[in-house]
Amino acid sequence: SIIKKQRQELQLLISELKERDRELNDMVAVHQRHIQAWEGDRHKILTLVERCSLLTGELNDKNAIIKSLTKRLKLLESRQNVSQATLENTQQKFKELTQKVTDSSVHCQALEEKNQNLHCSVLELAVKTGQLQAREQELLTMLRLKDNALIETTDYITEFIYKLKKLENALHAVKSEDFCLNREQKELKLTLEDLMLQTNKLKDVLADKMKENNKQQEEILHLKHQNGCLRNKLALAVEIAQRKDELYQFAKSKQARIEKELSSLRQV
Repeated sequence: SIIKKQRQELQLLISELKERDRELNDMVAVHQRHIQAWEGDRHKILTLVERCSLLTGELNDKNAIIKSLTKRLKLLESRQNVSQATLENTQQKFKELTQKVTDSSVHCQALEEKNQNLHCSVLELAVKTGQLQAREQELLTMLRLKDNALIETTDYITEFIYKLKKLENALHAVKSEDFCLNREQKELKLTLEDLMLQTNKLKDVLADKMKENNKQQEEILHLKHQNGCLRNKLALAVEIAQRKDELYQFAKSKQARIEKELSSLRQV
């Protein structure tokens, strides 16, 4: 009976050992699968590290491009500020020249009115001179007819000639003033033409500045759009790198668990 009991115990131990052997074989198979999975994860991690280094290099390149674009944007903004200041100065000069042209036109109109008045005065004096000449002829005829009134007529003629000379002097002065006014009017017309030419030139310069300003604004908008696209790409690359880092941390934790299980299996 003792031998039977021992045989039964041995059979139970053998069956238990077989079961343990099967469990160990299963655990070894699981361990092999875990090792293969760990090798695959390790290969993936190395690939991810390489890709992370490549993405880091691309990120540095993109950062350098963003810095250069930012510098260029600042330079263009400074150029735009200079162009804006030049445009404002040009507009101020254009306003001043327009005011000068307006003042010159008003002054020219006043001179033309004064010239017209002087011309009317000259015509009136010419009419008076004709009348006086006719009166002189009549007086000469009366002198021929009236020899008795020679002394009184001579005094009258002397006085009349004196007045006529005054009128001739006044007429000469009016003509000289008219000549001066005509010359001043011509000079003002020339000045007005020069001012109009300068105004047209300033208009052309203003149009060129406006075109250049529009081009610079378009280029600034394009650069801002590129900067926004690069920032979006950078944010996407950072998010991908973070996800890769999370995958790497997850793989490391998984590897630690596998190593723990492997050490426990080795202890067993």
